[in-house]
Amino acid sequence: MDFSYNSEQQQISDSVEKICAEFDDNYWLEHDRNGEFPFEFHQQIAAGGWLGITLPEAYGGAGLGVTEAAIMMQAVANSAGAMSAASSIHINIFGPHPIVVFGNDEQKQRWLPDLIEGRVRSCFGVTEPDAGLNTTSITTRAQRCDDGYLVHGKKIWTSTAMEADKIMLLTRTSAKSEGKRPTDGMTLFYTDLDRKYCDVRSIPKMGRAAVDSCEVFIDGLPVPESDRIGEEGKGFNYLLHSLNPERILVAVEAIGIGRNALARATQYAKERVVFDRPIGQNQSIQHPLAESWMELEAAWLMAMHASSLYDRGEPCGIQANAAKYLAGEAGFKSCTQAVMTHGGMGYAKEFHVERLLREVMITRLAPVSPQLILCNIAEKALGLPKSY
Repeated sequence: MDFSYNSEQQQISDSVEKICAEFDDNYWLEHDRNGEFPFEFHQQIAAGGWLGITLPEAYGGAGLGVTEAAIMMQAVANSAGAMSAASSIHINIFGPHPIVVFGNDEQKQRWLPDLIEGRVRSCFGVTEPDAGLNTTSITTRAQRCDDGYLVHGKKIWTSTAMEADKIMLLTRTSAKSEGKRPTDGMTLFYTDLDRKYCDVRSIPKMGRAAVDSCEVFIDGLPVPESDRIGEEGKGFNYLLHSLNPERILVAVEAIGIGRNALARATQYAKERVVFDRPIGQNQSIQHPLAESWMELEAAWLMAMHASSLYDRGEPCGIQANAAKYLAGEAGFKSCTQAVMTHGGMGYAKEFHVERLLREVMITRLAPVSPQLILCNIAEKALGLPKSY
């Protein structure tokens, strides 16, 4: 199976790299220091039409597949912006998918063009403090009223919520105990993140300061019925359609950051002279870098395999999870080795590898832990009893 780029895919990679090159290390280091959202970068990506790469052409998108989106996001993550750049646009690439698949024509026309053109920014409200990865245990409640619904609850790790105009919001419209399955009774909305009813608080964190992660406290948010995606009570199933693309995209972002770090470490190893020889001549430096190259390439092949399956409409859950696991581990190892290769200077912000190490951690933690992926692979690929 050939995963080399065709001419269109190569053009995607080249065009995105050209935009990213306009925003250098100093730009991203400053945003890492001041915590400001990279509005200029977001606008340039929107102006190039890249925010709608997977969205339908009828609404202004490019109508391309997850494979092309993966190529794009790898290029973004492999730039100076790393995870900060990728996360500033990440939600646009996979988040609207439930709208595309299950939204009605009026909703698509009302929502998608604004997202594609960058006029509106959105966030993803799924995770809750007391539920974590056990999504069926969320307690945010959407209660029926005359004009639609009133929502009460709280979300956590909602990226870009400080800047967002809209929120993709997973709620319960009936209790978990009332359904035949734990996933029953969950309803999905795409609606205004109205600050009159939503208290959004940024979470101080170790990396990716330019793109916030937030707690969102919702107190009586009115949501019109026209903002509900699909049928009431089937929201979890709608959300599943975006989970495999998200895993693939997080995987390629980890790979991009890992390749970024590897390139920096390799260049430093060529130039840094100790005991009258470049440190890259020493096998103790060479071998870990060579291992990282192989591991990143292997993870890339799995990610491309998963994306090709998805784009053909074939099952890809095992492959998407495997790609996310392999890439998360490989990216983290590459960034760690980049810091070690730089020695003491790897700890200095001016060489940027410490920033890459802080940012790549996200790809191991989210959107699903490596341990839960191992459980999934053991059950789905090996046929072992479910352990959770």
